[in-house]
Amino acid sequence: MTEKETVGREWTKADTLKSSLWFLLHFIIYALLALALLIGDKFSYLGEYFAKEGANYLYAGFCTLLLFVVTYFYFLFENKELLVSGKMIALLFTVLDVHLVLSCLIGYNLAIYARPVALVALLIVVLIGRREAIFMNVIASLLVFVIDTFAVPEVSNKECYSSLIIAFTAGMMALFLGSRARTRFSVVGIGILIVIPMDVVIFLLEVTGLVNAGSQIVVEPTNGILTQMGFGLFGGVMSTVIFLTLLPIFESIFNRLTVFRLRELISSDAKILQKLKAEAPGTYNHSMMVAQLAEASAAAIGENVDFARAAALYHDVGKLHYPEHFTENQGEYNLHDELTPELSADIIRSHAKDGYTLIRNHHLPTFLADIAVEHHGTLPIRYFYAKALKMTDGELNIEDFSYMGPKPQSKLAAIIMICDASEAAVRAVNARTPEEAEKVIRAVIEERMDLEQFSECDITMADLTKIRLALVNALTGVYHHRIKYPNLKYRRTENGTKGENQ
Repeated sequence: MTEKETVGREWTKADTLKSSLWFLLHFIIYALLALALLIGDKFSYLGEYFAKEGANYLYAGFCTLLLFVVTYFYFLFENKELLVSGKMIALLFTVLDVHLVLSCLIGYNLAIYARPVALVALLIVVLIGRREAIFMNVIASLLVFVIDTFAVPEVSNKECYSSLIIAFTAGMMALFLGSRARTRFSVVGIGILIVIPMDVVIFLLEVTGLVNAGSQIVVEPTNGILTQMGFGLFGGVMSTVIFLTLLPIFESIFNRLTVFRLRELISSDAKILQKLKAEAPGTYNHSMMVAQLAEASAAAIGENVDFARAAALYHDVGKLHYPEHFTENQGEYNLHDELTPELSADIIRSHAKDGYTLIRNHHLPTFLADIAVEHHGTLPIRYFYAKALKMTDGELNIEDFSYMGPKPQSKLAAIIMICDASEAAVRAVNARTPEEAEKVIRAVIEERMDLEQFSECDITMADLTKIRLALVNALTGVYHHRIKYPNLKYRRTENGTKGENQ
C-alpha cells in the first residue's frame, strides 16, 4: 500500500491485527538478533551461562517487549498512517536493528562511550519526521540500556546510566540540528556539535576522585577521563559518518524522499533535467519558469515549497519522447502541419503518460509521476479539436481530443496545473500590467473549475484566490514593462568614448 493510499483512510480491525502481527514479528527479530550478539562467544559454556544469567535475560526480554508495546500504542494514537504500511514499520525497526548491532559490536568490543548514539535520531528525523524521531530516540536509548543492565554483567551500573544519559541527550540534540540540515555533508558538523554535551556528561560522570582541599579541587585520574572523552568524540563523529553511509541505502530500499534527495533531484545536475535541457530546451525553460510560480503558489497556501518546485521541474519530462512536436521546442516550422488533428492530439496528450512512465522507470518519487500524469487532468486540447472541426462536417467526440487524466488528486497537482497554463497564457497575450495578468489567470482558473478539474482534490476557493494573487505578483514581476533604450552607437575618439544617434 502506497503512502498516498494510507492518508485519510478509515482505521479497521484488520489494520489492528495486521499491524500488531508486524510489530510482533519485528520484536522476535530484534530479540533473536540481540541474543545472537550477546551469546556469540559463549557457546562453549552456554548451559552454565544461562543457568546463571537466564533470569536476567528473561527480564531483559520482558522489558524489550514492553517497550515494543508502548511504541505500538504511541503510533496507534499519534500516527496510524505509519502502522497501515508494512514497509514503514519495517523501516522503523530496521533502523533499531542496525542501531542494536552497532551498539553491541562497538560498545562491548571497543568502548561503551564510542557507540553511534545519535544514529537513530538522525535516520528517523530525516526518513520519517521529527516527532517520531523524538519518541524513537527515547525508545532506542531505553532498549540498549535494558540490554546493558540485565544481559551484560560486565557493564557497570555507572556505565549503564551514563550511557543512557549520553544516548538521550546526544540524540535529542542531533535530531533538532538534523531537521535543519539541507545538504548531506552539512550533517558532518552535527557530529562535532553533539560531541560537546556528550563529553561534558562523560567528564562529569567519570570524575571519581574529587578531593576538596580548601579552595582547590583535584581530579583523578586525568588520563582515564580523557580517554573516555576521546571515545565520546569518536561516537559523535561516527554517528554522522554512519548516517551518511546508510541514508542512501534506506532512501533506495524504502523509497523515501528526504530533503537531501529532494535537493539532488531539483539540482541542474539531475540526470533527467540535464537531458531535458539538452534535447528540449524550450520545455526546460518553461519548466524553470513554472517552478518559480509553483514555489510562490505553494508558499501562499502553506504547501511544501521544495515539493512544488520539484513537481514543476519534472511535470513535462514526458515531452522528451517527441520534443520537436511541442511549440516551445520548435523553430519556424511546425511538424503538426503535416499531421492529422487526431494524430497531433495523441502526440500532445501522450506526454502526460510518458512523463509518468519515465519518472517511474528512473525510480524517482511517486508524487512526481502522479503530478506528471495529472497536471492536465481531462482538459480538451482545444487547438486540434478546433482544427478537426474545420475539416469535418460530422460531429466529433471531444474526448478523443482530451487528456486521459486522472484529474489532480492533490493541491500540489492543482498548483502545477494552474501555474503551467498561467505561464503560457500570460506570455502568449503579452500581459504586462497586474490587471492584464489577473484577467488571464482568473480565466485559466475559472475554465478549470467549469470543467470540474478540481473535483477530486481538497483545494478550496480560498486557496485558489491566494494562488491567483501570488501568480499575478510573480508573473508581472517577470513580464514587466521595460523602457525603450535610445538607439545610440558608441565609437572611440581621441578625447574618449562618444555616442551618436542612429
